[in-house]
Amino acid sequence: MRIIFSSNISWSIYNFRTPLLKSLQNDGHEIYTVANKDEYAEKLEAEGFNFEEIRLNNNTTNPIEDLKTIYSYYKIYKKIKPAVICHNAIKPNIYGTIAANILGIPTINNISGLGTLFIKKSFSTTIAKWLYKFSQKRATFVFFQNEDDLKLFVANKLIIKEKCKIINGSGVNTNRFHPTFKTTVTENFQFLFIGRLLYDKGIREYVEAVKILKPKYPNVSFAILGPLYKNNATAISEETLNSWINGGVITYLGQTDVVEEVIKYANCVVLPSYREGLSKVLIEASSMGLPIVTTNVPGCKDVVIDKETGFLCEVKNSIDLAAKMEKMLLLTNEERQKMGVKARERAVAVFDEKIIIQQYKDAIYAAV
Repeated sequence: MRIIFSSNISWSIYNFRTPLLKSLQNDGHEIYTVANKDEYAEKLEAEGFNFEEIRLNNNTTNPIEDLKTIYSYYKIYKKIKPAVICHNAIKPNIYGTIAANILGIPTINNISGLGTLFIKKSFSTTIAKWLYKFSQKRATFVFFQNEDDLKLFVANKLIIKEKCKIINGSGVNTNRFHPTFKTTVTENFQFLFIGRLLYDKGIREYVEAVKILKPKYPNVSFAILGPLYKNNATAISEETLNSWINGGVITYLGQTDVVEEVIKYANCVVLPSYREGLSKVLIEASSMGLPIVTTNVPGCKDVVIDKETGFLCEVKNSIDLAAKMEKMLLLTNEERQKMGVKARERAVAVFDEKIIIQQYKDAIYAAV
């Protein structure tokens, strides 16, 4: 059967869904992907998936633009005639579901995080909630990636709990992301921030924490891995990034599709995010046996067990973040390795991608 996977950007589908799509393809299904076109569209096609471009402006809530978006989805979905559509990200979840409902096509949505609209309360938040309520009534099935997001939707009467289920993110290939436990000392310790360079990822707090720690530990490395994301309202500018690099505050490692080759040289992964669906970065770091410092917020606290697999810090608090990073730094190598072993065990038991793939397949086959 034909199955569509629709997200806001091609990178998202490639980065989070390729193993699932390959598994479905191997079962004999024809896979279509629908998203804004970027350099990852060709990579999706190289994997044998069909690609259809839809032009989404992720920074506007103009009602005329929204109607055009629904019509764009309608035309694409009518042309492909899929048996089922899987959506991810705010606009596909909302407008793609409305279009699919008009065509009578079942939909499986993934609320993989609440995004900036829900982090900052505003008139836009009110509109987004109404749109979610209107559209998700028409969804066949909805995955949430953490209990807090599900409870928020149910409490605000945006969704019926009976059609929802918690799924542990997009999973991790525990064979690809395997431990490389190493002995280290404070002088060559590396902290690594991984994520898109957005303020909502806590990159400002990370840099402020580095500025606190660097004078005290001049030989410790503080690195950043991840792309500039200029189309997002909370993206940092290239000028800001260059000021951090030129000022000797951080080491910028660019971006890569083989993140494990960078993680293996780190001693601790840091993600001071304001909120996540379920952080893929933290799952991958856990699978590689790295201890973590992250914020005590939904989507981060669901991965890290405080004081067992890492440390949780207060959100938007660079001083507390610096304190937790220093606490990690001053542990013995054996104490950090013990955290890493527990992180790896949890990744295998809870976050292995085989578990996630089967949950998606069960939902797809139940929907058609």
